[in-house]
Amino acid sequence: MASLPIVSIFISSFCTLLGALPTLFIANLSHGKKDNLLAFTAGVMVAASTYSLIPSALKLSNMTVLCVGILLGALVLTLLEQTLPHSDLEHSDTMPAGAFLLFITMALHNVPEGLSVGVSFASQVDDLGPLVALAIGLQNIPEGFLLALFLITQGTGRWKAFGYTFLAGFTEFASAWAGLLFGGQLFVIVPYGLAFAAGAMLFIVYKELIPESHGHGHERSATFSFILGLLMMVILTGYLGE
Repeated sequence: MASLPIVSIFISSFCTLLGALPTLFIANLSHGKKDNLLAFTAGVMVAASTYSLIPSALKLSNMTVLCVGILLGALVLTLLEQTLPHSDLEHSDTMPAGAFLLFITMALHNVPEGLSVGVSFASQVDDLGPLVALAIGLQNIPEGFLLALFLITQGTGRWKAFGYTFLAGFTEFASAWAGLLFGGQLFVIVPYGLAFAAGAMLFIVYKELIPESHGHGHERSATFSFILGLLMMVILTGYLGE
């Protein structure tokens, strides 16, 4: 049983890679498909913020912590966005600014999730650790797919996108280890981290994903894709008991 936390943390963290695997086999996408997938991603992220991260932060703290964390998340992403070069996506070998912002957002989002898994095992409450690890792991599968897909649609190579998804999963793995090792000392920062991740997600949705999905004449289908993405994540979090 001593190995259960280690195995659970590893599997939960790297479910992001499981979700990213199908993107290695997706053929070139038309503008319409890209717009719909971007909008779907936006819907998932809005639902993850409002139906998972924000309620979890409130359960662990209060409205002040929530507001501070959300505003900090949006502020940090604003500062990052202002310092990143907005290079032409068609003529750049580096990760485009919007794709980099989403990668940073997902990596930051994974930190409080990883801490939650690690702290849950450290608490030694019966079955809490495995349940939290299962819930986070299942949520990581669509998130890994959407992160890799967005990176690919923004001009990042498939294997590079897969590598960046691995890095995002590794941030959760490292933070889960920290939560397991330090337990109670890190519990106080978890609600701030959850609220911070929510603010960062909401920023990237409104600043990057929605405008990018509405620029090629597919606004109506993209709108329904957004709604479907939101509903999928609401249903998923509902089944996981969030």
